Amino acid sequence: MKNRILIVDDEPDIRELLEITLGRMSLATNSAADLESARQLLSTEHFNLCLTDMRLPDGDGIELVEYIQKKHKQIPCAVITAHGTTESAIKALKSGAFDFVSKPIDLQKLRDLVNAALRLPQQREDEAPAAAESRIGPSITGQSKRVVELREQIAKLARSQAPVYISGESGSGKELAARAIHKNSSRSGAPFIAVNCGAIPKDLVESELFGHIKGSFTGADSDKQGLFQAAHCGTLFLDEIADLPLHTQVKLLRVIQEKAIRPVGSQSEQAVDVRILSATHKNLAKEVELGHLRQDLYFRLNVIELSVPSLRQRVDDIPELCLSILNKIAKENSTDVCKLSNEAIAALSLYHFPGNVRELENILQRAATLCEDNTIQAENLEFISAPNTEAATLDTETAKPTPEENVQLSDDFSLEKHLESIEIEAIEKALKETRWNKTAAAKKLGMSFRSLRYRLKKLGLD
Repeated sequence: MKNRILIVDDEPDIRELLEITLGRMSLATNSAADLESARQLLSTEHFNLCLTDMRLPDGDGIELVEYIQKKHKQIPCAVITAHGTTESAIKALKSGAFDFVSKPIDLQKLRDLVNAALRLPQQREDEAPAAAESRIGPSITGQSKRVVELREQIAKLARSQAPVYISGESGSGKELAARAIHKNSSRSGAPFIAVNCGAIPKDLVESELFGHIKGSFTGADSDKQGLFQAAHCGTLFLDEIADLPLHTQVKLLRVIQEKAIRPVGSQSEQAVDVRILSATHKNLAKEVELGHLRQDLYFRLNVIELSVPSLRQRVDDIPELCLSILNKIAKENSTDVCKLSNEAIAALSLYHFPGNVRELENILQRAATLCEDNTIQAENLEFISAPNTEAATLDTETAKPTPEENVQLSDDFSLEKHLESIEIEAIEKALKETRWNKTAAAKKLGMSFRSLRYRLKKLGLD
């Protein structure tokens, strides 16, 4: 059965051009001249893609994008924009459009867009968000509300070509989220290339990104392919994007707009088809305000923002994360999987993790090396600063690292008893502040009601 494309445009010449082009690709088509006709066709026919002009007699293309998102979310929708109308294209992408193509229509770019849309994983019209996010798989570990929402967002973003800005603290898993978007997108069979913009010497940034030709500068002994060329038809993840030099930001903006790169020393441009995902641990809007990032580049990169939660915002995931990390360590070292004592889990749950999941991995790697009897005890865990009650009692949305506690290590000092006293103090404080409402106290402590009930019983507070 042929894939079927819905064409919506009020210009007969454009409709005919699209019908001929798609017909030569062995695709079936239906055409509509306005929104109302398009809605009628959507209610009676099955489509694999919708191509709509932005300007229609009875509305605009964004209205149709939003209608399809609501009524027929399994159908990707691409918009046709007038040349140079960047704001319209960005607005369409924010509304849920798969991609856009500008007039006059470049037929090769149109064919690439259609092929990419048809490669998307099939999604049933009645599929629930939970089913969609389950396709993300085990790469993002956890069952907390924040992580479930993150996987749902990734499943949705994977069905788009829009640039995505991934925000989050260092070590929280921004590259993992970027890889998940790529893996579940129509580009999954092409390269995923990650680059840390802050790690490239400033005088080599352009050459690394766009390539160079032989003799273009001292040391350029041969032609070199840039990262954009290497990522052709795939995804390029630009981490620490705010560290790019301003003169390189100008060239990056042009690449995004024109979908073409010019290698250093070359007089000609080369077309590239790359989806850009970007990230930084900095506040991107603040970087614009400080003059470190061009505002026009900010708007092109930050079409859609994906926020990756810190580990403090998903404390309930720590036990599952630990199990996953310890399994990975055992596999890498061909050893048995280490276990965590209850005291070790309690210590990890009370720690504020300024380095997030990356720091948790480092802590467990060291502890697995030092522990005896294949069981990690609290004393095997080495933190930057002591676990503290401040991180546990603050609301998980606003928790911040706190100064190191002043712990007196006397001759009869016991770390386990010290941690237990901290835990009791934090729990009692939360219970008092919530008037002994255990559900509210659990939320204040950043844990599930079930976890709080277990700890109350364990500490003799029930």
